[in-house]
Amino acid sequence: MGIETEYGISVTGQPTANAIVASSQIVNAYANFALPGVRRGPRWDYNEEFPLRDARGFDMSRADADLSQLTDEDLGLANVILTNGARLYVDHAHPEYSAPEVTNPMDAVLWDRAGMLVMDKAARLATAAPGGSPILLYKNNTDNKGASYGCHENYLMPRATPFAEIVRLLIPFFITRQVFAGAGRLGIGQDGHDLRYQISQRADFFEVEVGLETTLKRPIINTRDEPHADPEFYRRLHVIVGDANLSDVATYLKMGTTSLVLAMIEDKFLEGHDFMPQHPVREIHQVSHDYSLRHRLTLEHGRKLTALEIQREFWMLATRYCDEKYGLQVDDQTRDVLDRWGLMLDRLTTNLWGCANEVDWVAKLQLLESFRTRDRLSWNSPKLQAVDLQYADIRPERGLAAKLENRGRLARLFTDDQVLAAVVEPPTDTRAYFRGECVRRYPEFIAAASWDSVVFDIPGAPSLLRVPTLEPSRGTKAHVGPLLDSCPMAHDLVAALTANGGD
Repeated sequence: MGIETEYGISVTGQPTANAIVASSQIVNAYANFALPGVRRGPRWDYNEEFPLRDARGFDMSRADADLSQLTDEDLGLANVILTNGARLYVDHAHPEYSAPEVTNPMDAVLWDRAGMLVMDKAARLATAAPGGSPILLYKNNTDNKGASYGCHENYLMPRATPFAEIVRLLIPFFITRQVFAGAGRLGIGQDGHDLRYQISQRADFFEVEVGLETTLKRPIINTRDEPHADPEFYRRLHVIVGDANLSDVATYLKMGTTSLVLAMIEDKFLEGHDFMPQHPVREIHQVSHDYSLRHRLTLEHGRKLTALEIQREFWMLATRYCDEKYGLQVDDQTRDVLDRWGLMLDRLTTNLWGCANEVDWVAKLQLLESFRTRDRLSWNSPKLQAVDLQYADIRPERGLAAKLENRGRLARLFTDDQVLAAVVEPPTDTRAYFRGECVRRYPEFIAAASWDSVVFDIPGAPSLLRVPTLEPSRGTKAHVGPLLDSCPMAHDLVAALTANGGD
């Protein structure tokens, strides 16, 4: 699994600044810092990307695709691969940090959080550059002027899992998951014109149930069939419906609960269960708009349940699934996700403010209500709009979420030292280890890389050598660590890989 986050960007005092230029300054500044002395860092390898391939069994034509969908073209925008296995680049006029792939939700939180440090450092470097202007970054999802930018999740799944079942069961889960995964937003509608509070920043931007697009006619279920792995065995579920969370616990639950639901779908455990609303797109909006959590969704078979009640049913099924399949052998992290999930639903039902230390939308609402009470403000006060934005400011000295953390009012799952280590070190139990270590050890000799390949350029060699990494569970420290340690130079590694036939 993994998380990719586009950050909101603003150039202080320059409301008409070119966002692509500013984002490029961010990425290039960090590239020069992270890979000092490297004349030209590895470029991104676009050869194995197929953004127009649809999981429903067809390819969209390039003539029909919006330009924003053509992510397999090298447009010459800033792009760098980091030693922790992540990708930092310009995407849709935003700087994006795509975290390395990991095997569990706790690691997903850690390397996503490392991305915030990367972005904060990059913004400071770009600001301090000669002729630079102050550039501010926000981990949010909308400018409240009609534009939205994503925090996308990715989950590896067996290709044998019927896509229709994924759609049928994940749509109601995603619609209701926002009760603990929403980041909170002051503004209703895509342009935020109605200054009321809602649970999710992304909800109002979804217009269809299923589709290939990510920037237009956004679907609750994205059908892009681009596995970044062996396509014969795997698909990558590309989730675009989530918010960018500042809370570690919210990110942890978002990733962990989704993984459990996917596991149940894969094992056909949810056969016979149906939570599909009659009007899914309308309901994702309505659930977000009602932060009292009393809204009842009308399901296809006539039942009426709140989002909390639907989540409770998913939790009960997941608990039974783990007990029946694993019993006492269930791993600690899965048990922790189940326990936190159930307790979170209890607290959201009985003590909303008791969730403020773990749920972004509740923490932000509590801040807004405190300002409203203290200063006697109405919801349309510009001061409240500033608070809404400042919650997502990634600067530790300015961001309100960061200040809540420093005061112990927003829970953290990792120490500063752990996050700092993840900024430069890759996960050890996925192929990200091989990618990140190759960039760290042999940066001058990596021509390109992607999620599923590393391309070497060895002086004197007749051609480039592409090392495929189609199996995400290979290329781990246990698998290739001794090999890398025995190869001080890139040509040593290439010789060893060639001699071993790539095994």
